[in-house]
Amino acid sequence: MPKITFLLPNGEQKDIDVAENTSIMETALEHDIPGIVGLCGGCVSCATCHVYVHPDWEDKVIAANNDKCDDEEDLLDTIPEVEHSSRLGCQVKLTNALDGLIVALPGTDTGW
Repeated sequence: MPKITFLLPNGEQKDIDVAENTSIMETALEHDIPGIVGLCGGCVSCATCHVYVHPDWEDKVIAANNDKCDDEEDLLDTIPEVEHSSRLGCQVKLTNALDGLIVALPGTDTGW
């Protein structure tokens, strides 16, 4: 069972054990992570599940079969606070290979 850590803008950290093949967005909604809304339900059309993937995890996320599709890239281009590590949480499935993944919500002071 993979674990994910959410870093929140208020400085709080939430560590959550999740079922494998659950998306970051689904996990955030299930555990009431503030700032993740998931309005489109994971259809890659709203960006209300935007997160920053910790730099140490960017390549691991891609290696775990979570490539950015063209629709995700296009939608991320519309977000003012986009960074290199930006992802839509609905597009990243959590597997055992991503056990320990760290993501931050926009507005979080990470120092990355």
